[in-house]
Parts: sequence; structure tokens; C-alpha cells
Amino acid sequence: MRIAALDEAAEALGLCRGQGLADARAACPELDIVPADPEADRRLLAAVADWCDRYTPLVAPDGADGLFLDISGCAHLFGGEQGLLSDLMARLHEQGIAVRAALAPTPGAAWAAARFAPAPLVIEKGAEAPVLAPFPLAALRLDAETLAGLAKVGLKTVGQLAAAPRAPLARRFGRQCLLRLDQALGAVEEAISPRLPVPALSAERRLAEPVGRVEDVEQLLLSLAMRLKEDLERRGLGARALEYTLFRVDGAVHRLCVGASRPVRDPETVVRLFRERLAGVGDGFDAGHGFDVVRLNVLATGEISCRQGDFAQTGEDDNPDLALLLDRIAARLGGGAVTDGRHPVRRIEPVESHVPERAERRVPVTGNRKDSPAGEQAPEPAAPRPARLLSAPEPVEVVAGVPEGPPQRFRWRRALYRVARAEGPERIGGEWWTADAPEDLAPDPRDYYRVEDEEGRRYWLFRRGLYGPAGRGAQPQWFMHGMFA
Repeated sequence: MRIAALDEAAEALGLCRGQGLADARAACPELDIVPADPEADRRLLAAVADWCDRYTPLVAPDGADGLFLDISGCAHLFGGEQGLLSDLMARLHEQGIAVRAALAPTPGAAWAAARFAPAPLVIEKGAEAPVLAPFPLAALRLDAETLAGLAKVGLKTVGQLAAAPRAPLARRFGRQCLLRLDQALGAVEEAISPRLPVPALSAERRLAEPVGRVEDVEQLLLSLAMRLKEDLERRGLGARALEYTLFRVDGAVHRLCVGASRPVRDPETVVRLFRERLAGVGDGFDAGHGFDVVRLNVLATGEISCRQGDFAQTGEDDNPDLALLLDRIAARLGGGAVTDGRHPVRRIEPVESHVPERAERRVPVTGNRKDSPAGEQAPEPAAPRPARLLSAPEPVEVVAGVPEGPPQRFRWRRALYRVARAEGPERIGGEWWTADAPEDLAPDPRDYYRVEDEEGRRYWLFRRGLYGPAGRGAQPQWFMHGMFA
């Protein structure tokens, strides 16, 4: 039984992490012991990280007991760096959480100051070396073996290590020792990885007085959506996935996410989607003592093309009511609720590919955070495409008048067809840059023909490969790929 964690009062008594429990009780009989619960600690740290989003979206975990916050460009919202630091510590203290924090130009310097400075500290840019000089070497995040080796040669502080010759240190203790020193002093850049993806666009509102009514929450959402609409219009985009984050004054965070089957940017439509989401939460939406910060994030976007509408008002793109209905059902009941009875309803989305069977993919009809199209546009085909495309081309037996001419008759699925008319060829080259391309990077081209049989049925056939010396020895093959009518 050993000490896994302790507070400042226990540290003041001379106790330390890793010390045996029997020794600790011998030194301090009135010690209050609580069994360690790493899973509860992990949940608490995750909740604090969620709460820290009120200061910056760039929050990264640091081990089991720390967080990194990249506040670049955010400090002015709180009266400067010192104001932000004071506000953060005061709010966490009101929630009953003991915290040690510091601000510095580098993650390494902030980590050292938060754990080894006697008081909350703000380190100015360029002042890292003199401020960290008296700190022990443990402030550089070195492992125990390296610390013990440095202590044996008389190096105990950051200043002593910085003044020592670098070449002997690298040979004896490895480059990690000098890397941590350079990261803390700003000589080597160190990046942090946020725990959540950074939204493409975001709008935020900080309230002087907390709000708790659903009507007020929706009104704030409308104002945020109106602000985002201008940014989306300038970029020619619409939102495919949105997140509405509400920060309660007691530290709890509500995150509501909705998806759209087609890009949207109309504020009223956004509010209707989240209204269904709020209704779906039901009793789980607890405002507590109210929300003092609200934020609307655009997690995924899609292009909204400006084109002439159809006077007949036909086609899927001209039926926004259906798309809104599906989105509202998914927002209230979940994306899995939009099904055909057995499988989720899917829609066809264009993909940039010359090969016809790769030029589309099926995605859920309702957008979500993990599967959101990015507005990819397929190239316009040079010739008409069939109404029905087979999932995979099927081989056919063809008789042609000349080797590279159109088919005169063909046998498909044991039935013989005589060709009355034929158009083509339309050549589509192989995509040599794809992962499944041949090793010689020369996929066989396809020559497509639009043919009509004697009964008026129209088909889409292609010949794969070339005749003569330009070929690769094998005879070309014919395939059926689709039907026009």
C-alpha cells in the first residue's frame, strides 16, 4: 500500500507520492486515507477538460493529473493573461477543486511553473531561462533514471544543466535530456494535441446573467446561427454537422450535436434541428443554476452551389422539406431511426473518379460528425450515363464487324441480343494513381458503346483492352455495365 496522490497539506508534513502507507502513518498518525480510484480520477479530469473549453478549444490532457491549454488569441477576452489565470483558478476553487496553474510561452515552462513555482506565475516571452533556473531538474519532465544520473554528477537545478557543456551530457544521458531543456526554454517548438477536433467555424456568447429556460437557450442559438451564416455565405459553404455547447455555472457542460443531410446555413433551420434535439434530451437537459457561456460550432461543412433553379421544382435537390424532415427525425430519435425497416436509409453522393462504378458512394441520409461529406464534386461526364448501373460489370460475348468496331450482337445472361444501333466509342482511361492499379501503372482503357437492340432496349457496354501491338498480349474483353431504359 503506497501513496498514489496527496494534497499540499500532506506535502507540507514531508509525505511524498510513492511512499509506503505504513511509513506515512508512522510519521503522521492522524493521516486521512482514501482508496485510490484511477477511473474516477480519469472521469474528473475529462470533465474539467470539458469545462476548460470555455477558455479555448485547444485543450490537451497531460498525464493523469494535468491539462495543457493553448490560449493563443484568447487571453484578451478575460482581461489579459493574468485575468484569465485568476478567473480559471477562482472558478475551479469554487467547485471544490484544488488546482495549480501557470502561464508561459512554452508547454514545458508552463508545466514546470505549475508544479514547482510557489504561487501562480505568468512567465513573459524570453524570460523562461531566468525563471526556471532555480527549479529542480524534475521540472523538465525527465525520467527517474536520468534524474539520478544527473544528481550523481552534481547537476540539481535547471540553471546548472543549462550552463553545463552539451556534448558530454548528450553522450552520457542521451538527447532526451537536452530536448526537454530546449523545449522548456523555447529553443525547440513543442506542439500539443487537442483532445477534440477544432471546429471549422465557431460563434460564442458570454452572458452577464445565467439563463436556464429552453426559450432563452433557443434565442441565443438563433443569434449565434445568424453570426455564423455570414461566415458560411462568404465561403460558399453550409453546415453538415453542428454542436451547441452550453457551459453551466457549476462546471457541468452540455454538448448537443445534430447533423444535416444537406448543407444548411439558414438560422431558423438550425434552430428547428436543435429544437428536436432539445426535445429528445427531455429530462436529461438540466440547466442547474443556469448557463453563462454558450457556443455554436460547425464541425463539418459542405459546398452550397449557386445555380439556376428548376421551374418545375423537380429532383431531390429541390425538395428541402424532405431533407429537413429526415434531419429532424434523426435529431430527436437518433440517426439509426431513419431506416427502411432493416437498414439505415442511405443516399448517393458523387465521388471524383473517372471509373463509373467508383463515381458514387452511399452514405447515411443524415449527416453526422464522423461521416460528413466535404462538398466533393464529380466531373461532368462527356456522354450520357445509364439510368441503372450494375454494381459490377458483367462479362458478355460480343461479335463485332471489325476488331475495334461496335458490337453487332452479344450474349448476356444466356440471352442473345442483336444490335440495331450503336453510338461510340467513349474512351475512359484507367486510374493509374489508385491503390489497386497494376504494378506497371498502365491499367487497360475502356471503350464504352451505347447500343440499342432490335426491340428498342438500350444498353451500356464497354471493351476493356487494346488490339494489336499496343496491347499486352491478351485479347480485349467485353462487359455489360448498365441499362438506359
